[in-house]
Amino acid sequence: MNISVMQENLARGLQTVSRAVSSRATLPVLANVLLKTQDAGLKLTATNLEIGISSWVPGKVEGEGEITVPAKLITDLVASLPNQRIDLELSVKDRTLKLTCGGSRASIKGIEADEFPVVAVIGEAPTTAIPSRALREALTEVVFAAASDESRPILTGVLTRFAGETVTLAAADNYRIAVRTLAVARPVAAELTIVVPARSYAELVRILPDSDDPIEVTVTPNRSQALFHVEGTDLVSRLIEGQFPNYEPVVPKRDAWTARAVVDRETFLAGTRRASIFARDSANIVKVEVGGDGSDGAGIAITAHAADVGDNADSLEAAVEGSPTTIAFNARYLIDVLANLGSDEAALELSGPLAPGVIRGVGKDDYVHVIMPVRTAS
Repeated sequence: MNISVMQENLARGLQTVSRAVSSRATLPVLANVLLKTQDAGLKLTATNLEIGISSWVPGKVEGEGEITVPAKLITDLVASLPNQRIDLELSVKDRTLKLTCGGSRASIKGIEADEFPVVAVIGEAPTTAIPSRALREALTEVVFAAASDESRPILTGVLTRFAGETVTLAAADNYRIAVRTLAVARPVAAELTIVVPARSYAELVRILPDSDDPIEVTVTPNRSQALFHVEGTDLVSRLIEGQFPNYEPVVPKRDAWTARAVVDRETFLAGTRRASIFARDSANIVKVEVGGDGSDGAGIAITAHAADVGDNADSLEAAVEGSPTTIAFNARYLIDVLANLGSDEAALELSGPLAPGVIRGVGKDDYVHVIMPVRTAS
């Protein structure tokens, strides 16, 4: 291998793929990044066996070759170099990669490329394409609701259903459900349902550009892997096998509420965060009162009480409809949805103190979030 690249481009590529490097590698090579000359440039690849990320760096190739080197070491080194040309030269005999940039020279010991796990290259035609910015927003509103407990692996994933000109994303744990629908740029030929690990989607969000460029989505015929391709970068993820729970009966109908409040999202979020400070010592429970005495009958009241600590109360201005209702939630679940909701105003819809609460973005008919209430003594 003998190739010249610009520091800025190599640093960006390494930063992208390093997100797939295994933090607790069972094999030493999984802590490495694969460097391979390809397509008149340098292809960087990292994997933790669940996801694999590849990034292409333009360069001038003088000699072909490939090697794996410690990801953190080369990423930190390249980031510290000046924005000049970097010459990479591989000494095959002693598996050493030599880097030269201006007056700086370094040598990194590597591991043979053939010991690196094969990251699948999906040769199938793309299943569909989705505008990057829209997909990033949709994933941000859904991914956090997936379960982190591995006892039910299917709930650690995000249901992804392609049908016609839309894709529906749904995530759930035992206490909440988030569902978002968005349009695809290329209609799918036949309905397709897969479950993508939430961790894979979280990494995809980080590498998606803030543009309307389409990201191509390809699913293997056996539905074991999915590839997401955006200009210069690929993310390959394994898919989760199993039947995702039927969440639709749990989501209340749009007009099923008996109390509804429309409130500024940031204000609602700030009030909930303040209440959560006191809720830490009371099982993280906060009470939300819509249109009752605590809210002066004209808005929302958020309260938290801890016997040995104290209490907190916030009254928020809100447009209220229906009958006064008080409900208790886990503060973290409220904060999660309000922090990620892509809307300036949030609508809280309630059907009673023990019925699931619903949060929607005002003006967003494509998103619904359901939170299960907490049963309290009072």
